[in-house]
Order: sequence, then C-alpha cells, then structure tokens
Amino acid sequence: MLKTALDEILASPWKVFFYGYLLHLTRYLLIAGFAYLGLYVVLRRPLKGRKIQPGWPRLPQLRREVLYSLLSFVTFAAVGVLTLLANRRQWTQVYLDIDSRGWGYYFVSLAALIAIHDTWVYGTHRLMHCRRLFPIMHRLHHRSQRPTPWAAFAFHPTEAAVQAMIFPLAAAVLPLHLMVAGLWLLYMTVMNVGGHLGYEVLPRGFATHPIFGWHNTPVHHDMHHRHQNCNYGLYF
Repeated sequence: MLKTALDEILASPWKVFFYGYLLHLTRYLLIAGFAYLGLYVVLRRPLKGRKIQPGWPRLPQLRREVLYSLLSFVTFAAVGVLTLLANRRQWTQVYLDIDSRGWGYYFVSLAALIAIHDTWVYGTHRLMHCRRLFPIMHRLHHRSQRPTPWAAFAFHPTEAAVQAMIFPLAAAVLPLHLMVAGLWLLYMTVMNVGGHLGYEVLPRGFATHPIFGWHNTPVHHDMHHRHQNCNYGLYF
C-alpha cells in the first residue's frame, strides 16, 4: 500500500511539489519549533547562562526568519520536481529498491552524501561571502546576527537555489535511495537548526574531544553569524 501511494505521488510533478513542500514545512516546524519553544520559552531562565550572545530576538526578526524559510521551501520543492524529471530521463540515479544495491551501500551512500553536502556548503558559502555576491545572495541570512532556530532556512531565493541543487548534482554521480534523501534531510535540518540555536547545549569539552571534536557545535555557527569570517561548514 505504501509503495502504491509513493508510486502515485511520483507519477505527478504537482504532487511531488506539494508533498515535498509539506515535508520541508513539517520538518522545519517540528524541529525548529521544538527548539525555540524549549530554549526561548520553557527553559529561557534556567539556561540563561548557556546563551551565546546577549539579547533576545524581536518580533520583526522572527517574522523575517519564518517568512524567508517558507519561501525557501518553495525553491526546495521545485528542485525536487526537477530531480524527478531528470530521473525520468536517467540524468540522476535515484532508486527505490534497496535490495538492488543492498543495505551496505545504502548506509555508505548516506555517509557519502553528507560528506559531499558539507563540501558543497563550505565551497558555496565561502563564495557567497565574496564582496560582489554577499549583498545579493547572503546578506539576508546574516541579518540575523543573533540567530534563532527559525533562521535555519531564512535564505534569499538565489541562495536557496544554490543550496537545493546539491541533491540532483550528487544523484547525477552517486546512486541514492529515496529514503537516503529523507534521512539526509532530517540530519541536515537537525544540524542546521542546531547551528542557529543561539545557545550552546553541548557539554563542555565536546569541541576538543578526540572523537566528537570534528563535529560542528552551536557556538561555531553562531560565531560565523557574529564575525562573518570563520566557520563556513555545516556539519564538520
């Protein structure tokens, strides 16, 4: 029944756009909403010492972050449709049958996609900080100098397009199961929201730990918003 429903959705670009947008929106509202409610409402006083930068977001900032995130999801959903159309022409390698490549490849491809994505984010992020590109592509995101979880996808449409294109580009060279895309999007959202928490929620010593130290922390990306000349990666 699930496969039948999925086949029906994939048969229609409009349904792919609609359900793709709904998926992005739901993931954003649940993860960013839970983080904001917990840190800025319920635990605001107990965790005051964990706040990275002083001050609290004003309503215009929150409104801008949410509205531009909702706009970014239009771009993300549209790129999902482009990926579907490209896959029909065999320009990309998205597949549905796990058994065709096995579970080992399934998890290897997930790790590879994460590594490819972080490389893409780092490179494009550095480019968007160039003098000519920053005002037209990336300044909007940096208007949140004290970011909140709602800022995770608050992109100018041109930046949203650049960031969304990584999946079809990766799928053009790397066979990717559709559920690998789902797991990657979930991990990406958790990390992206985590980088915009405005609070350091990880334990002391995490950033210098021999095993976990390779991973980004909320402070890393918060300092990027504040200083704009460091910490360009998303995951690492």
